[in-house]
Amino acid sequence: MISVFDLFRIGIGPSSSHTVAPMRAAHRFVRTLGEDGVLADVATIEIELFGSLAATGVGHGTDKAVLLGLAGEQPESVDVTTADERFRRLSAEHRVRLPGSPTAVDFTLVLHHRFRPAAHPNAMTFTAFGRNGTVLGSRTFYSVGGGFLLHEAEDAPQDVPHPFTDAGQLLRLAGDGRISDVMLANETARRPESEVRSRLLHLWDVMRDCVDRGCRAEGTLPGGLDVPRRAPALHRRLQQHGASADPLQAMDWVALWALAVNEENAAGGRVVTAPTNGAAGVLPSVLHHYHRFVPGADEDGTVRFLLTAAAVGIVVKRNASISGAEVGCQGEVGTAAAMAAAGLTEVLGGSPGQVENAAEIALEHHLGLTCDPVAGLVQIPCIERNAVGALKAVAAARLALNGDGRHLVPLDTAVRTLRDTGADMSSKYKETARGGLAVNFLRC
Repeated sequence: MISVFDLFRIGIGPSSSHTVAPMRAAHRFVRTLGEDGVLADVATIEIELFGSLAATGVGHGTDKAVLLGLAGEQPESVDVTTADERFRRLSAEHRVRLPGSPTAVDFTLVLHHRFRPAAHPNAMTFTAFGRNGTVLGSRTFYSVGGGFLLHEAEDAPQDVPHPFTDAGQLLRLAGDGRISDVMLANETARRPESEVRSRLLHLWDVMRDCVDRGCRAEGTLPGGLDVPRRAPALHRRLQQHGASADPLQAMDWVALWALAVNEENAAGGRVVTAPTNGAAGVLPSVLHHYHRFVPGADEDGTVRFLLTAAAVGIVVKRNASISGAEVGCQGEVGTAAAMAAAGLTEVLGGSPGQVENAAEIALEHHLGLTCDPVAGLVQIPCIERNAVGALKAVAAARLALNGDGRHLVPLDTAVRTLRDTGADMSSKYKETARGGLAVNFLRC
């Protein structure tokens, strides 16, 4: 079973597939060289990027991620304030010092724009050469969304008391209880409950810090599109209005929190993948909505919200995909909205059936959503898309809570439809920036 802490990862923007996973892969490759006893003999490392990693890798910061990973950095701990300067220096020198290596080594970066690997569109190969050109080690990793890696030596599965593979099984396990209790039992099979709670609340702290930074940071986003940050001005406007008589002002706050997160993500800031970086604003926004607008909101609610949201994310990941390069943005923002809708429904007292209904409503109305980032950047339409996804999640939760949990289309059907739609979708609409807005929006 996937853990909640696999699904929610603390990382660096702008992309979990293009930034978080490649940094982890590069770090893991160097560790493997050390375990094999060949690290001191490495003279050159070749990095090859395939598929979407090559097509939009530069815009998504994949080149920066792999070099910092080779230098020993990890997504959850890298200093985001110095990352850009370190990357510029490494790029200029064309050398990187591997942790544990006595000297810096040369590197080359090769982008295979037109080659799409059969196993997964996001592939990367690291090869280490000795001074005489001998191959000392080579490894291919696949970035499958949300910072996850698939490779030859996948980690062994862990036993849990309540394993489930789809939403139908999850509902049967929950019975008349709560979905969050099923998830908590599975997590406490791995670690003490006190640790589960503290780590989940730490994730919430990171989300809040991200929103706070996004509401204060001014200027334009990097990458060349000169997209202005809108969250600070919107934040000031909402604060000035105070308790407005506008009955829809809560929607403006939901949009603000999502914009703040994804503007930070686009700038390479610290975010929590939920379940991806490109969709990182939806869940924190809806969780902020819970704390600001729901009387009695507390830390226990935060824990139950995140556990329930993770259960839906696990169902989608196991039966479809959360990778934009594999199924389009329906797998990213669509999944995030389903997760957030489920979490909000749970903490508002919804039954397991209502929770599942909320997730299905949110996911169903994202089906077919393409991933067509302008200039290969996680900015247009990604930032606004998170705000709209968060609003859909709140609406889905309210629709479900106003019903009795019975509905015609089960979540599992929506998930299968996501998978099938992604399989039918043209590759130019899957994070390659070769279709849709990416080619129809012409910037002179």
